[in-house]
Amino acid sequence: MSAGSLEYSPWRFYLAGSVVLLSVVLLSIRMVNLTFFMRPFLLREADARAVRLQGEPAFRGIITDRNGFPLAVSAQVASFWVDPAEFKATPIQIRQLTDLLGLKQSLFDKRISKSHGRFLWLRRGLSPTLWPAVKDLGISGLYLQHEYRRFYPEGELTAHVVGFTGVDEHGQEGLERVYDSWLAGQAGQRKVIRDRTGRVVQDITRINPERPGQDLTLSLDRRIQYLAARELEAGVRQNQAVSGSVVVLDVITGEVLAMVNQPVYNPNRIEAGQQDRFRNRAVTDSFEPGSTIKTFSVASALESGRFRPDSLVNTWPGWLRVGGHLVRDEHNNRELSLTQILQVSSNVGMSRVILSLPPAELPHLLQRVGFGQVTASGFPGEQPGRLPERAVWKPFPLATLSFGYGISVTTLQLAKAYAVLANHGIRTPVSLLKLDQPPQGKRVLDAKIADQMLHMLQSVLEKGGTGQAAKVEGYQVAGKTGTAWVAGRHGYEKHRYTSSFVGIAPASRPRLVVAVVIHEPKGKQYFGGQVSGPVFEKVMQGALRILNVPQDARKDVTMPNFSK
Repeated sequence: MSAGSLEYSPWRFYLAGSVVLLSVVLLSIRMVNLTFFMRPFLLREADARAVRLQGEPAFRGIITDRNGFPLAVSAQVASFWVDPAEFKATPIQIRQLTDLLGLKQSLFDKRISKSHGRFLWLRRGLSPTLWPAVKDLGISGLYLQHEYRRFYPEGELTAHVVGFTGVDEHGQEGLERVYDSWLAGQAGQRKVIRDRTGRVVQDITRINPERPGQDLTLSLDRRIQYLAARELEAGVRQNQAVSGSVVVLDVITGEVLAMVNQPVYNPNRIEAGQQDRFRNRAVTDSFEPGSTIKTFSVASALESGRFRPDSLVNTWPGWLRVGGHLVRDEHNNRELSLTQILQVSSNVGMSRVILSLPPAELPHLLQRVGFGQVTASGFPGEQPGRLPERAVWKPFPLATLSFGYGISVTTLQLAKAYAVLANHGIRTPVSLLKLDQPPQGKRVLDAKIADQMLHMLQSVLEKGGTGQAAKVEGYQVAGKTGTAWVAGRHGYEKHRYTSSFVGIAPASRPRLVVAVVIHEPKGKQYFGGQVSGPVFEKVMQGALRILNVPQDARKDVTMPNFSK
């Protein structure tokens, strides 16, 4: 067929034109619909895929010692999460990712396959320097979130007081838990646009600004804390003991300058099975204090008006039968003054004195100085100890109470009670926070009796006393030893002891109280003066020097004559 045989067909032209025109009309209608009618819906859908609410973690407040040295600080870390619905990665990429994040690949695969939500944490609290390497893997559905992680510069040194936080930076133990709301602050939120790889490409607006947490200043003095921790560790190790605690109190303010325990843990590296080490034993563990209570038994005798420091008591023949039970001394001390009863720690002499008084007097005095009640330190898990009830104020229980059995106390309670004597009969609240000024105290003991007790307790560290190992060069010390059997399932076990020493220095101008308690020493020594006395001496001597407390002049250490 030749070219000239082709004929013009109008219907084809109109058909093609109609198709084009219809297409233009439909596209125009679609454009108008998308532009004007579906615009809100499309914007919402776009935002749902690209706009995100991003949390802004608040900076947790810093915890410092009384001199501003940081004990707990927060640092920015990287946390990685995935959206399982978007997550796509090759086997090689998954292997590289798990290697970078320190994950087991089998565990990773299991978690991804069992996840049905849109959010799954992979690892939290890692170094921010990991992000560039993770990002270079090009894995979709993998995201980074900046958080804060708590670090403890002093590690074990302050762990029992400061405590630690969990992965979400909420306090789990110690003062981190008590003051969690104070330290935590308030997280913020901002609206951002992310691209398909999860990167923030535009910061739209801040909805709620974050509010940083407030700082916390503790009463602890890091220098004294270190000294106490070092000496307690040495004492526990040398005596092969199970555990121990030391508390150092400022007499004037009631501030805790040091509080340490053994065994310890590292709050920067919490390990499974360490829960038993988390306890702050100085406030959570109670025990029978033994002869450290004799100090308050003697104070009760002086308060009655029937005894003076030089009043004589017959302790012959070294034992005493009370209600069908025997009270014994290590030696037959024959006749002793009230001061000498403290000095040699006579159970028989102390029992005779207390049994000669109305039965309510000693329990009431013990209650007034703080036993049987929490110290109001605010520490979580603090135990009140136990005082015997009126129903058991019978002769033998009262006799054993006079030398520290039938009562349970904490190390902090012991220190606080001795601080009453050091503060001339005024009971001051204890504080784990630094105070701007001394709190208002309450008089619970006559000042004259408290001062008499200070002078009488000095004899414990003199020749013939049970506390000679606790002498502090250059300072006169008032203190008392304590040795108590530990109760087991079948009664008191004669090879398990609690060994303690509590002392005040300088006795002429009291500034510090140091309480040392060592549980179950298994070495050759077990008496409180032998086990805890040397620890006390080193802690007290070092603390007084750190605080620049002047040494006693010779005239300050002369024992007064109370017999006049």
